[in-house]
Amino acid sequence: MRLDGLDAAAIEQAATLIAAGELVAFPTETVYGLGARADSDEAVAKIFALKGRPTGHPLIVHVADRASAERFAAVMPPVATRLVDAFWPGPLTVIVARRADVADAAAAGQGTIGLRCPAHPVAHALLVKAGEAGVPGIAAPSANRFGRVSATTAAHVADEFGDALPVLDGGAARIGIESAIVDCSTGRPVLLRPGILTTKRIEDAAGEPLAAADEASPRAPGTLVAHYAPQARLRVMPTAMLQTALHVLGTDPLKLAVYSRSIPSGVATGAVHRRMPARPEQAAHELFSILRELDREGVHLIWVEEPPPGPEWDGVRDRLSRAAAA
Repeated sequence: MRLDGLDAAAIEQAATLIAAGELVAFPTETVYGLGARADSDEAVAKIFALKGRPTGHPLIVHVADRASAERFAAVMPPVATRLVDAFWPGPLTVIVARRADVADAAAAGQGTIGLRCPAHPVAHALLVKAGEAGVPGIAAPSANRFGRVSATTAAHVADEFGDALPVLDGGAARIGIESAIVDCSTGRPVLLRPGILTTKRIEDAAGEPLAAADEASPRAPGTLVAHYAPQARLRVMPTAMLQTALHVLGTDPLKLAVYSRSIPSGVATGAVHRRMPARPEQAAHELFSILRELDREGVHLIWVEEPPPGPEWDGVRDRLSRAAAA
């Protein structure tokens, strides 16, 4: 069921459904989320069931503001506060110690919780309206089957789950890949998942370097080795290797698609070719839509030119490496 995100009555309808313990998909600036009220373990269980997501894989709780975040956080360490002040509303999730009496299912039983305040106006309006109905936050992973390509439009959500699921349509996601996740639960910032925000921007706001994740880090969404996978087999290749492989292939396309910056479209006659944008934010914006489009073309293989070096490409590189691992 498609709901117009520009219609206040539709947003109120969606908030009423969330308050009643039902699922609603909604837009954020990163990707579309599959939402349930975070303070109801029964409602959150519906997310895991519909997605086919393991219940030990935690969700991010979306909140309208920092005051709402404090309903879930046992404590907000100073570094988390600095990051929240710098990037909320926006594409950054902070992980902090969780209050023991709330959101156990959303946190997958961990003593920590991931919190984010999205910048999308439809998401914010939904969170505010749901808050008025007594919902402190909405737990929401990406609105797609577990491990598959994330949804960045309302149509993608309908492709995944059919027309029965209510979807607030807020247009195409502006950013196109999920938020960066920084664990602040120990008092030092640890980058668990890159996003569109560069490491330098996060470190500047944190006032200290980001540590690397280790075995002591909490489980976090989107950090499994294999994730974000299209139906076709995806391989990321350095430019020279891709060029050589296409020349060896010649005119036999083998139901192949190529997503590249520097390889011309006519190298493999009959292969489907899409040009990767030169700017990382543009590549991030279209990445999941391109993978879905290539699946619809019926290709069996997707060869992707390795993104350029540099931290600004970390989010795109991360999603491609996990898609290839699947």
